[in-house]
Amino acid sequence: MAADLVLRRLGALDLDRAAAVHGESFAPLGERAWTRQDLAGLLASPGVTGLLLQAEGRDAGIALCRVAADEAELLTIAVRPTERRRGAGRRLLTAVIDHAREAGAGALFLEVGADNPPARALYEAMGFRAIGTRTAYYRRGDGPLVDALVMRLSLN
Repeated sequence: MAADLVLRRLGALDLDRAAAVHGESFAPLGERAWTRQDLAGLLASPGVTGLLLQAEGRDAGIALCRVAADEAELLTIAVRPTERRRGAGRRLLTAVIDHAREAGAGALFLEVGADNPPARALYEAMGFRAIGTRTAYYRRGDGPLVDALVMRLSLN
């Protein structure tokens, strides 16, 4: 499927679609989905770039990252459940890494739920290493709070 993936910058006309992708990805976990307004506010912030990934003409995933000085942060990466395990997450993450490097960042940081083994496995396979924990960081509906692992990738 990787040959059928098309990546482009996320623009103002894509915000409703991007919010739908985010919602499909995170709402089933009990997390608050980002709205069109949330995404618009982030994209208007200095150093923030958004990416939209399409698979065979359908919106498959989004990623937002921020570069400030010599550091970058993956703000979110969301892949529709129907597109998972088909290369979409890896393609988005690779594009974010490439963008951060080109923007001059020496390191890329992210946070991931300790209860999300598939995402953690992808990040580790791409070279990220856990450097800390944020205790009780993510809310999962009415359930207990979940720790976030802080991960770092050296871009040098």
